[in-house]
Amino acid sequence: MALAKRIMKPRKKKEDTKTNYGVMGAPINRSHPFYFGFVATLGALSAIVLLRALGSVSQVFVLILIALFLATGLNPAVEAIRSRGVSRVSSVTIIFVAVIAFVIFFAWVVVPPVISQGSQLINNLPSLLQDLKSNTTINKLNDQFALIDTLQAKLREFTADGTLLVSTFGGVIGVGKSVISGTLSALTVLVLTLYFITSLPQMVNLGVRLAPASRRDRVAKLTNAIIARVGSFVGAQIFIAFMAAIFVIILGVIIGLPSPVAIAMVVLVCALVPLIGHFLGCGVVTIIALTVSIPVGIVAFVAYVVYVQIENYLVTPRIMRKTLEVPGAVTIIAALIGSSLLGLIGGLLAVPVAAAIILILDEVVYPRADNS
Repeated sequence: MALAKRIMKPRKKKEDTKTNYGVMGAPINRSHPFYFGFVATLGALSAIVLLRALGSVSQVFVLILIALFLATGLNPAVEAIRSRGVSRVSSVTIIFVAVIAFVIFFAWVVVPPVISQGSQLINNLPSLLQDLKSNTTINKLNDQFALIDTLQAKLREFTADGTLLVSTFGGVIGVGKSVISGTLSALTVLVLTLYFITSLPQMVNLGVRLAPASRRDRVAKLTNAIIARVGSFVGAQIFIAFMAAIFVIILGVIIGLPSPVAIAMVVLVCALVPLIGHFLGCGVVTIIALTVSIPVGIVAFVAYVVYVQIENYLVTPRIMRKTLEVPGAVTIIAALIGSSLLGLIGGLLAVPVAAAIILILDEVVYPRADNS
């Protein structure tokens, strides 16, 4: 019993002994020049470090933007399949299988003719330069500026002292590095696009929750409308690219180009690149046409330039105006500004961003201005 009482007896609490750290001084005078200079310097250093960090991972941000753009562009196709009662995961699987099948078909159709035509062009380059000198106009230009003579001299120099072999080996190493880097980037974009398009509804809902509860419904509708416009832009670009590919097939059959289907596939991919896509496509078509003959190359170049003008000034503005409700002038100006700021990625994103801005102006800004 005594033992139980001794056990149950409460222990005395230890007295808290606080360490004396001194008396708090006066608060820092924030109006002091030293304080202002210190904070300003610290802010500038933080901004510099942040900008350098962003610059070092700029390529990652570019890949993320491309993947997000592709995900929003493929979303209408996924939703179209979902409307038939298919789950979202199955719809995404169908779309990605179709994309991978197209890439395999493209490589199977395009790579062998490109290799053969490239070898033929290299072999025929000396005779092509000589044929150019037989033209009276080009020969006069050559007498004034010596362009053909310079090219022939460089070609003889490369083939005479083995410089061509060294440059080719270096070129092969460079191409190998580019292929490996491009393959890794493509796989990264493919994986990110797969994740983005699968979880796009969840991403939208997560972003909408940042808005006040009273405005979430309207913000969600505007966000889905912007995503729909991006999808419309991607669909319009694919339609325009297919138009260019069909034109190249018809042109190739008429003027007798080798492998017109393979050339059309190359032009199809080039036409998806904003602004400079048709310059690349025109270069490919003209170079391959020159392997046939100089007149055929000139005809191919002129015909492609005429088609590009018709597409840029008649077809594209009408399609963009109907699908995105963006005026043709705004489309061209947005593409130019976007390309100047962010290069190809800016040109690719400029038109959807312009469409989103116009939508926000029509639905948010203008009604408030009218009611004020």
